[in-house]
Amino acid sequence: MKQRGRHRRQKRGRALRAFLAGTALALTAAATMISASQATVGDRPGALKALAASDRAAGLRLQERLVPQSTLDRLTAAMGRPVGVSSVLADADHSLRGAADCTTAERTALPVAPAATRAYCWDAADTRGWRAGAVTTSGDADDDGHWGEHRVILSGWTHRTGRSAQPGLARVALVDAGDADRLTYAWATLVVPVDGGRDYRGLTSPVSGMVWYQDKLLVTAADGLYVYDMHRIQRATVDSGAVGRVRGGWAAYGARYVLPAVGSYRLSGKAARPAAISLDRSTAPDSLVASERVATDSGRHTRLWRYAFSSDPARAGLLATDAMGGAVATEAYETKATGIGGILSYGSQWYLARAAATPGGHGTLWRQNSRDAKATECGSDETNRCWTGPSGSLSYWEETGEVWSQSGRMLYALPLSSIDRSLG
Repeated sequence: MKQRGRHRRQKRGRALRAFLAGTALALTAAATMISASQATVGDRPGALKALAASDRAAGLRLQERLVPQSTLDRLTAAMGRPVGVSSVLADADHSLRGAADCTTAERTALPVAPAATRAYCWDAADTRGWRAGAVTTSGDADDDGHWGEHRVILSGWTHRTGRSAQPGLARVALVDAGDADRLTYAWATLVVPVDGGRDYRGLTSPVSGMVWYQDKLLVTAADGLYVYDMHRIQRATVDSGAVGRVRGGWAAYGARYVLPAVGSYRLSGKAARPAAISLDRSTAPDSLVASERVATDSGRHTRLWRYAFSSDPARAGLLATDAMGGAVATEAYETKATGIGGILSYGSQWYLARAAATPGGHGTLWRQNSRDAKATECGSDETNRCWTGPSGSLSYWEETGEVWSQSGRMLYALPLSSIDRSLG
């Protein structure tokens, strides 16, 4: 029986690869129609330029602020004992659909080249009114790729308010990725304790970057980064559109769970705002890499930088800080590429996902280092517009060699080696 089951999975895998390859060919034809006249300086960003130590100290400093233990204890006492990731996954009440069951419109959000080798789509009814953002995995949390016995993907979303200048609530889907043919998930609303732990408010910020490292989840915010503890997931007890303490218990805008922040890293002065972040396990110690979001017509270059994680066991998952509680970049660069929505660093290479220049178009995936820059190519005219249009965050699962990202309602993965092979 086990052998027949394995053969069925192999057939499904071959069918999915063939389907995705066909999708990539169809999208490649569309990509070749992009005019060369649309090229900008971001299409030829050249080599990375290292920033001086004085620039790193002045413009890239974050100040750590941890929530008092008494506040966290008071909230726990009121809400009940926290639950673990395993309990949330066991309570998963939603499922992702495989690529073959996604609509043509949904699949157009996938990269043209290199093609995704795994792809799934979110249920339209479950995500209506929400915008997909960042992705991180248990491959970030632990180098064996597991959280306990589970393989897990975290997917961040932001509620659309109808006013682009006013972000809505943020939430995270905890996805059980143990069975590649059946991904299930449950929602947790991201919140911030207030009133000394007697209540909480929703985190209202675009979730454009997330990193799950050890037991901490770092999430981008307008004023820096918020920190969450994956051991402190709380149950919501009232199904309500409110967030916080309500009559009869605790509400989380319809989600079954909430994640209360345990700290934050706030911007110091005019420090650059981290818009995209990811984990780099190729450094010693492991590090957090970040980039800012710079508009194409701003006339500015984009800064890329990294922070070291603390090696102190008592500060698991937190950044290394100085005596004043400041996290200072250990390395920083400038790139001429703009509109960066996803960043990845591994070895001496930096990978930058650049948004499409026009609505409905495809973006560009660059690999840059201190010597040059190359982009993935597709089509007979060797166009570089091969990536997803919204250019979502990038997360490298080192144990499997896969890069995970999401675009629109599509969650997908592809080998980092296939990206390197596609570079022109």
